[in-house]
Amino acid sequence: MAKPLERVMDALDLETCLVCASEEEGRRLMIQLARELGFQDVDIVFIQFQGPGVRVRARAYVHRSGSVYGWLKPPHAGEVEA
Repeated sequence: MAKPLERVMDALDLETCLVCASEEEGRRLMIQLARELGFQDVDIVFIQFQGPGVRVRARAYVHRSGSVYGWLKPPHAGEVEA
């Protein structure tokens, strides 16, 4: 069975609130978090510092334009489509 991450068309959006002292610290923390989750290609698409920290949304790219898309690969022998 194919892994769900292989079916992602382009990217995953990760959104959370992080406790931090500044917008820049929040940006660094979110990029670090995405990398710890295994994503190397990350953009911050929204960040708002307010109160004790930031609300931040990152786009973690699985495939950029022109990549070899996992979801275009045919199923492996014996793999059952769900």
